[in-house]
Amino acid sequence: MNHPLFEYPENLPITQQKQRICETIERHQVVIISGETGSGKTTQLPKICLELGRGGVTGMIGHTQPRRLAAYRVAQRIADELKTPLGERVGYQMRFHQKINENTAIKLMTDGILLAEIQHDRLLMRYDTIIIDEAHERSLNIDFILGYLRQLLPKRPDLKIIITSATLDSQRFSDHFNQAPMIQVSGRSYPVEVRYRPPQKTNESEGEGLQAMIDAVHELYRESTQGDILIFMSGEREIRDATEVLRQENISHTEILPLYSRLSYAEQKKIFQAHVGRRIVLTTNVAETSLTVPGIKYVIDTGTARISRYSFRTKIQKLSLEPISQAAANQRKGRCGRISSGICIRLYEEQDFLSRPVFTDPEILRTNLSAVILQMMAFHLGDITSFPFIDLPDKRRIQDGMALLSELGAIEHSPKPNLTKIGRQLSRLPIDPRLGRMILAAQSRSCVQEVMIIAAALSIQDPRERPQDKKQAADEKHHRFSDKDSDFVAFIHLWNYIEEQQNALSVNQFRQLCHREFLHYMRVREWQDIYSQLKKSAQKSGLLTLSINHIEPHYFHVHTALLTGLLSHIGQKDMESHEFTGPRNIRFAIFPHSCLFKKPPKWIMVSELLETRRLWGHIAARIEPEWLEPLAGHLLKRHYSAPHWEKNKGAVIAHEKVTLFGLPIIYDRKINYGAIDPKLCRALFIRQALVEGEWETTHAFFHQNLKLLSEAEELENKSRRRDIVVDDHTLFEFYDQRIGQEVVSSRHFNHWWKKTFQTDPDLLNFDKSMLITENAQKITEEDFPDFWTQEAFKLDLSYQFEPGNETDGVTVHIPLVMLNQIQAQGFDWQVPGMRFELITALLKSLPKKLRRHFVPVPNYAQAILESIRPSSGSFLSAIEKKLWQMSGVKITREDWQWHQVPEHLKITFRILDDQNQMIKEGKDLEVLRQALTRQFKKTRSTLIEKCTFEKQDLKEWNFGTVPLYYESTQENYSIKHYPALVDETHSVALRLFETKQQQKIMMWKGLRRLLLLNMASPAQALRQKWFNKSKLGLYFNPYENIPALLEDCVACSVDKLMAEYGGLAWTQSEFLILKEKIRPKVYEVSEKITREVQQILEKAFSIHKKLQARCDLAQVAAFTDMRQQLEGLVCPYFISDNSLKPLADILRYLKAIERRLEKLPSQLQTDRSNMEKIHTLNDLWIKWKNQLTEWREKEKEIKEVRWMLEELRVSLFAQQLGTAYPISEKRVLNAINKQING
Repeated sequence: MNHPLFEYPENLPITQQKQRICETIERHQVVIISGETGSGKTTQLPKICLELGRGGVTGMIGHTQPRRLAAYRVAQRIADELKTPLGERVGYQMRFHQKINENTAIKLMTDGILLAEIQHDRLLMRYDTIIIDEAHERSLNIDFILGYLRQLLPKRPDLKIIITSATLDSQRFSDHFNQAPMIQVSGRSYPVEVRYRPPQKTNESEGEGLQAMIDAVHELYRESTQGDILIFMSGEREIRDATEVLRQENISHTEILPLYSRLSYAEQKKIFQAHVGRRIVLTTNVAETSLTVPGIKYVIDTGTARISRYSFRTKIQKLSLEPISQAAANQRKGRCGRISSGICIRLYEEQDFLSRPVFTDPEILRTNLSAVILQMMAFHLGDITSFPFIDLPDKRRIQDGMALLSELGAIEHSPKPNLTKIGRQLSRLPIDPRLGRMILAAQSRSCVQEVMIIAAALSIQDPRERPQDKKQAADEKHHRFSDKDSDFVAFIHLWNYIEEQQNALSVNQFRQLCHREFLHYMRVREWQDIYSQLKKSAQKSGLLTLSINHIEPHYFHVHTALLTGLLSHIGQKDMESHEFTGPRNIRFAIFPHSCLFKKPPKWIMVSELLETRRLWGHIAARIEPEWLEPLAGHLLKRHYSAPHWEKNKGAVIAHEKVTLFGLPIIYDRKINYGAIDPKLCRALFIRQALVEGEWETTHAFFHQNLKLLSEAEELENKSRRRDIVVDDHTLFEFYDQRIGQEVVSSRHFNHWWKKTFQTDPDLLNFDKSMLITENAQKITEEDFPDFWTQEAFKLDLSYQFEPGNETDGVTVHIPLVMLNQIQAQGFDWQVPGMRFELITALLKSLPKKLRRHFVPVPNYAQAILESIRPSSGSFLSAIEKKLWQMSGVKITREDWQWHQVPEHLKITFRILDDQNQMIKEGKDLEVLRQALTRQFKKTRSTLIEKCTFEKQDLKEWNFGTVPLYYESTQENYSIKHYPALVDETHSVALRLFETKQQQKIMMWKGLRRLLLLNMASPAQALRQKWFNKSKLGLYFNPYENIPALLEDCVACSVDKLMAEYGGLAWTQSEFLILKEKIRPKVYEVSEKITREVQQILEKAFSIHKKLQARCDLAQVAAFTDMRQQLEGLVCPYFISDNSLKPLADILRYLKAIERRLEKLPSQLQTDRSNMEKIHTLNDLWIKWKNQLTEWREKEKEIKEVRWMLEELRVSLFAQQLGTAYPISEKRVLNAINKQING
């Protein structure tokens, strides 16, 4: 059957089996051929098929390879053997590259190309023969193709299927195709010796493997000086480490080369070029079957590989280091012995080899199945669980693939899984579903071009090269394209740069530029080809309208489009480390080459999560958590807490926490809870809005009901019991039975009530009788009034029954503007309804020795209550008097333990502003008055400014009558003011005062000034008389000058005459009468006063001189005391300030000082003792004075105590001078205490 054009190398084992193979293919539709590497099956089987007449008019011979490089090299080799140009009789097609024509009989292609053709040619009519090579690799594509072919065979009986495998698992394939015949082809031309050299155990496990490898190299070098060595390592990092160690060994005449898939094209090419000397090639499992490295005589097998496994539990693609299977180990062994006998050294024990699994797990059992499921659903190939896979995937992996498609919005469950519009669009894009989803999302964001560039880049190996020996140079070149926030943007910058350079340079120049700038030329071309295909596919399918965006899209638009495909690839930064928490609580770090590695943001997305020694996030970008909610609505889990009624929103509001795969993207958002739990919201609306009154509305029924309820509750507060008003449950049922079920908020209620009101406007109205029980009849207005009356003032009262609350009990409401007009007297009587409890509490507060006289206490309390009535006296005085009458036991004010009386029995004073809002409240009115003095004055000034009553610059009485009081209104209150004339030295003013006391004091001084302004002053005449006849100017004079002193004497004389002739004048006529009475006498009285003042000043001068003299140390305190007394008696305006005090008394007080001085040397101890008594009382007097909010109101009382202290001094230091009235320490103390205690 040999054809002269078909030559079969005799040294290939398959040549010996050619006849058998031809016959089997002729008789059977499916043939399984297994043979070790080197058997020639890959290159010779297409020729055998061609010789059998296949690959003619009925179709081509399709020959698949797992990798593009292998497809190209096999096509080249077959073309060479057939002596035909590549692209003619023998051609190839891979993604974006093809070289075939209409005469092509043998077509080499990647399995991905065949899979793509199935979409458009369901019966594969372009082929009469299909060879599935390297089927033992069991890639996802291979398993899918084998399953599809099994379904196709009955429909295409003319189609021949040949499946080749380099391992001994042919039975699996035969079983899959209904016991298809198997042919075993030997693959070794020369014997291979296997040696086991496990590493010696040391403390450094990583060093053990490297040392074992070095020892194996030296062992092989001792065997022979010829033949290259192929060392199988697990990964790129291990290759780099081993390369460095081997170079340090300085092995002569030896070239050390790495080989792995990410290697630059130029470096890969070196492997297949002729060379002189010996080589050591360090490779990954890429050289097991896909590539045949020439000249290999020896193999060193470390026994491990990086195996990609997808965990459906953690959703992470792991590239973990695993022991290889027996089949893979034998594949590695088969790489030597091609040119002569060979040696394979395995760096592990033989027992270890024998215990390993026979075959490597197929990819379908260790990868995400989303792309397969998507295509099967798109092609209507049925349920994946019933698809004829050689190894059916675990149901959990199928569910995981479905979950990813659901995440992408590609499928919906209704109830069976169906493709959505997005799913159908994704199935027509020749790219991974995640990347396809990004492209679809870009359409609505006007950034399709940018996202396609990124998606195309993510679908291939990174076009940026980073040679081990030129890392820094490569990083410097690539840094130009980086972005501070996103690794994805770097692809756009690189793309734009590449396009710019391609347009400016020739093809050869551009290749050189790529080499100089560490860009992989072939990957760049692949990137561009994928982009072009994506663009064409999208436009051809009508999925997208691609428009060039002349304005660079916003970061937000590009990255939210990318995010649609990476929703399960997000992470939140751990504040305490550089790690991120990802979906389902996984922990990962940003890969060190990322632009975000040094300054990671709070939230990121990554293109993939890959686990090696640790879990890395590759290709990262900053995102904002608020972007996620609109993109991942179907994946979010919402958790609600603390549903509560909010008055200002008129709805039930809850706190919402939103999580995406366990990551909280929204922590504590307030949301309307009505649609989530309408039953609960209706109940809360009724309970809190309607029953508890927490609602802002204008509905009349609501406010009327609250008013009725408030009135009813006030009865409870007054009686201090909780059995007056019906409970909330009763009110709830009232509304619950009447309000529509759809009402869950204010908005719903308004809509419902608008209709209901038309037919039943009284439906929701309370009746007062339904709100209260029979106990309410005992509560009367007489016992619990709503107002407190004091003189003309009517103050609101409120009642509160909240034990423990500061305002528990009765509260009187006092507008701030009235604060100084309300007296504390009278409030101690409490309201009538609480007096019995107050009396009882007071009796119980008495010391036990007194309390025992009043047992039983309630009886005494009732007796007191019935016999006392509010009067001008204090409440305690009335009780004390009654107890004395009842028992003869005297109770003093100090006996009452007021602090033991419950707080609710003490009235609370609440001060209100002009908006009726509380400013301050407390139990002590005087303390409140003092605390609010400044605020009160400011408010009162504002109030007075609004009225036009006050006048100024008055020099005669031309302003009519001065009324005893003047009323102004503030809100609902009538405020009394007390007008008076005010002395302003050269004129008077008419001003308003807070109290009668202030009015009286200021009116006296103002009237005095107006009288002086309206009569000739005798001061000039007195000055002429007394200036020459006396030495007033030389005496102890506290005034600025003699005229000032004489003016004060005249003022004093007017005061005395005013007092003699009736006091104050309030009308013009009264003023004129008073003036006419005073004018004739003013000189005479002034002269008399001046003489008395002269005597006082002479005496003061004499005392002053004596006090200025030196004294003994023991007398210093007494001298200081007397100086202070002298300065207090004879001071500026002492004459007019004490007008109504006889000046003779002041002279007597001075004489008492003089007597004290005389006795001091002989009575030091007595003087000191008396002085301490005076100081104690004086300190108490000053303390009381300082506590007064407005001392002018107590000016009379202050002066009375002051003169009592002076009389006491006379009594203690100069008794022989006599006192004006009986005086003692006790009398003074009682007078002070009387003022303090009110």
